[in-house]
Amino acid sequence: MKRNAIAFWGFALLFLAAILLSAQFVANEYWFFAGYVILQFIVLSVAWSILGGYAGYVNFGTSAFFGVGVYTAVFLVSAIGAPLALQIAVAAIVGAVMGFAVGLLTLRMQGIFFSIATIAVTIVVETTVTNWRSLGGAAGIQIQRPPVTAPFHSYVQMLVFVQALLVVLSVAISRYIQNSWIGRGLQALRDDELAAECTGVPTLRLKMTACVISGALMCAAGAPGAMYLQYADPASAFNLNYSVSVLAMALIGGTAHWIGPVIGAILLGVTQQLLTVTISSEVNVLVLGVMLVLFVVGAPEGIIGLFRKGRRSEGKA
Repeated sequence: MKRNAIAFWGFALLFLAAILLSAQFVANEYWFFAGYVILQFIVLSVAWSILGGYAGYVNFGTSAFFGVGVYTAVFLVSAIGAPLALQIAVAAIVGAVMGFAVGLLTLRMQGIFFSIATIAVTIVVETTVTNWRSLGGAAGIQIQRPPVTAPFHSYVQMLVFVQALLVVLSVAISRYIQNSWIGRGLQALRDDELAAECTGVPTLRLKMTACVISGALMCAAGAPGAMYLQYADPASAFNLNYSVSVLAMALIGGTAHWIGPVIGAILLGVTQQLLTVTISSEVNVLVLGVMLVLFVVGAPEGIIGLFRKGRRSEGKA
């Protein structure tokens, strides 16, 4: 276990160093714009899996948390000109509080009822922001970026590095949860919640913990989005495509292991970026739907499940 932790943090440091080096040697800004989106989806997918994968509560409210993160940053910039680090920190706190509130209201529901409730949360929050005139209302609001600081040559390069830090943080948290008593408890309630309660597993507390952590990470991932686009509007920030894409990424990668959502997010994120450049961004939804159907029917445990099945077959041979 200790050796695995050392390997993980070593890889994380190499990953961050590669992002810093790319800012010095890669001149084409497109790679940073595309890389930011892919890294953002990794954070969202990993955060979703903490509640939707480990606990088995399928959450369609990703866009609500993401949008709240975006507009928390917009509010702080408009009100006090807050730096990016403060925007992300406050967004994470707001997301944790929102996750706790949503958990209190919805986590006693199960199955499809919980999923419908999370969609309703998105609609309520989006409607509230749409009617909030000081944040631009339905028309949206422009955001002015501050000057970029060394060693980065553009603000987008810095945002990519910030999102990479969030990737490392979210994966580290997910990995810790999986290997701790929290993960074992969440797996028990996912398999059979009633049986878990009967054996003394604090199911409600574990679900609330998962909801709070998941919400905090999703809002933190959304916070840099306002500076990335230099603009925010409710229709984009609370777009349900975020919920569908993140769910698909986690399920396609596999939710049984922390690395699954990372693989799914990279696979679908890169595919979406290639389709946007070569064909059309509208094709993304079609490809996403087809891949999701194929994996749900042919490999319900995702890419991680296929890998494990292959290793078991090799062992038998």
